[in-house]
Amino acid sequence: MIDAIVRSEPFLLTLTIALYLLGGAIFRQTKVVLLHPTLLTAVAVIAFLLLLDIDYATYRESTQIIDFALGLAVVALGYLMYEQSECITRRELPVFAATLAGTIVGVLSVVLIAKAFGTERNIITSIAPKSVTVPIAIAVAEPRGGLVAVTSVVVFCTGILGSIFGPAVLSLFGVKDPMAKGFALGAASHGIGTARAIEIGAAEGAMAGLAMALTGVATAVLFPIVEKYLY
Repeated sequence: MIDAIVRSEPFLLTLTIALYLLGGAIFRQTKVVLLHPTLLTAVAVIAFLLLLDIDYATYRESTQIIDFALGLAVVALGYLMYEQSECITRRELPVFAATLAGTIVGVLSVVLIAKAFGTERNIITSIAPKSVTVPIAIAVAEPRGGLVAVTSVVVFCTGILGSIFGPAVLSLFGVKDPMAKGFALGAASHGIGTARAIEIGAAEGAMAGLAMALTGVATAVLFPIVEKYLY
């Protein structure tokens, strides 16, 4: 009876939401950057699934509504960008240059470092699209021999680290322009970085959403070229 309850859709869905709310409360109280609510929730959910021997397929099926809600959140970014459209439309050239530079550096940095350590080709392919959202990263890496599990974990870690340390790093290097801050967070840390940018401000959130979309497209286009000529 208890086993059926803990494996049920209402319980797993409620548990996930409750853990995230708890993680958010802990983060707000402690202000410790490493206690990011997304990170805390992921660790807690993994521990719970392992403890009760619940397979990921069951969990994912029970929490599909969260995936649906995330899709709606991404669509809602369009309205945020519309509100900031006047600022965005005056910066086409910097946006294009930043997208190209961010994509190339984001992919090349991890590829060259991995090659220097003698990493196997399939692992390099798996981690190279680290700065784009999971669906795009998997679509880019998997057909070329990348490991879905490795790609998913690396993309998640990239988003968390960018969200936690990104604003501090940008401040350290004297980046004060809201548009530049937002674009950097979205380009480097995809959806999680975009969520952090929205918390900072509307302009930052709009540029982060734009950067996330453009970087995803640019990575999908440029990745085959990098793969062909660099490893």
